[in-house]
Amino acid sequence: MENYIKLVDEKLDDYLRVQYPESIFESMRYTVLLPGKRLRPVLCLEACRIFGGNVAHALPAACAIEMLHAQSLIHDDLPCMDNDDFRRGKPSNHKVFGEAVAVLAGDALLTFAPQMIIENSALSAETTLRIIKEYCKAAGAYGLIAGQIVDIRSETQLAGSTAATLNPQPSTLSFIQTHKTAVLFKLALRTGAMAAGAGEDKIAAMTDLGQKLGTAFQIADDILDETSTFEQMGKTLGKDKDANKLTAVSLYGLEGAKQKLHTLTDECFAVLKTQNIQSKIFEKTLNKIRI
Repeated sequence: MENYIKLVDEKLDDYLRVQYPESIFESMRYTVLLPGKRLRPVLCLEACRIFGGNVAHALPAACAIEMLHAQSLIHDDLPCMDNDDFRRGKPSNHKVFGEAVAVLAGDALLTFAPQMIIENSALSAETTLRIIKEYCKAAGAYGLIAGQIVDIRSETQLAGSTAATLNPQPSTLSFIQTHKTAVLFKLALRTGAMAAGAGEDKIAAMTDLGQKLGTAFQIADDILDETSTFEQMGKTLGKDKDANKLTAVSLYGLEGAKQKLHTLTDECFAVLKTQNIQSKIFEKTLNKIRI
């Protein structure tokens, strides 16, 4: 995992060299290069490895996914969205560069990421195009944006509800979990498998794993928002409850959310076993989020 993180960090630093106008590249670099687990690009590279691919061939896609993730964080932290002043223990992008530059930095990363895939691809044109299509679908109205808008809408609806009328739906929560979080896990695992030339059955297995793992990750994040500290998480905690957010904890309670998390991680291990996948990285990731 450490080797993968080093590869990704070095390549991101290379891709995001500062040039004129400096402010936009500095803003892009600020959030992308904040110290982090690089979980999504790591999963992309590991998926490529386990299916016999050249990890270097998946590296542009892995970096693009990290840029897309950073873009979602920049926009999510804006005052008009989740309004958070901190990310990974540091001031949010808009607190450092201002709201206008932060919006533009997110927009820039959204388009810069697929540009890097195209310019640095060592894969066939057909595979590269397929990966770009995966990226665009995950980034747009069928993916992250859909999840964000339903998240905002559900928060507004909950805020206007009384105890007697409040009736949040599991289907709405599932949609948010799938489109705000699991979508990038599926993107990482699917594109890694594609870069390795894996068959459709293997790509389908990675889709299933990504959905389960991403949902589990979001539930773990919901739990930690209730139980962790700023020093551990690097962001403002307790905001979900204060904002009447629809989360696994608000819908199922703390213990119910933990049970759903354990069920999902068990299902992830079952996918690995069924596919005969040996991966310490996948196992370590699952064990770490199993609170």
